[in-house]
Amino acid sequence: MAIYLVGDIQGCYQELQALLAQVGFNKDKDQLYVAGDMVARGPDSLATIRFIKSLERSAKVVLGNHDLHLLAVYAGLKKVKQEDKLNELLNADDVDELMQWLAQQPLLQQINNENAYMSHAGISPQWTLATAIEQAKYAHKKLSSDNRDYWLQTMYGEYPNDWQQAKSKEDKFRYTINAYTRMRYCDQKNHLEFNEKLAPNALSFKPAHPKPRLVPWYEASNVIKNTTWVFGHWAALMGQCDKENLYALDTGCVWGNHLTLLRWHDKALFVETAR
Repeated sequence: MAIYLVGDIQGCYQELQALLAQVGFNKDKDQLYVAGDMVARGPDSLATIRFIKSLERSAKVVLGNHDLHLLAVYAGLKKVKQEDKLNELLNADDVDELMQWLAQQPLLQQINNENAYMSHAGISPQWTLATAIEQAKYAHKKLSSDNRDYWLQTMYGEYPNDWQQAKSKEDKFRYTINAYTRMRYCDQKNHLEFNEKLAPNALSFKPAHPKPRLVPWYEASNVIKNTTWVFGHWAALMGQCDKENLYALDTGCVWGNHLTLLRWHDKALFVETAR
């Protein structure tokens, strides 16, 4: 059995299939971990989500911000964005079944029972690993419940961005969703920041601005010092992190770059150029 982990697919179904063919992926004996954002912006979100669902137990998925937004759109809580190219999926005969499956997916996956984890954006630098696991279970329970629409509506917003200020159930849920699916940087107090998307090495070239100094979440997290982490979401990194135990797998296939696959046992990387 081989374990593979793939970055943000975002409806790039042809590239996903070509990438899996490269490594000879066999759904009957291999496992595919998907780092979130299976859908949106790419040409074939419907085929992508159908395929991943068809893998059944061979697929280990975490939810990304685009996946969660799709659930909110399906629930009628948000309007579909034309640039997300989701109309085919939303009008599919099996959309109810697909959305029910999607809502059952977690925010955090442990990889191969090792001291290694995968989430879409990372782990809050204000959390211990135990807190991160607890909050992932808490949010998963809410999203997979009969009261899912309430929690989907609650997840929108950027505050609190400080875990210490998250007092209510709703605040804790919103912070958890943001930390797991939207975070890239934090400020010097480890408060989450959501606007900056550039890679750290590009920030120094920006004009001076009044923002507090920003730090990549993985530079601030103590958990990362002793834990291997796999994440997506941050296409501007293009897979470049200067930490041996950190793997950034979003390489912007949907933006014309490439899709990246990590083979777990030897940490070999495979890429498929965007078509």
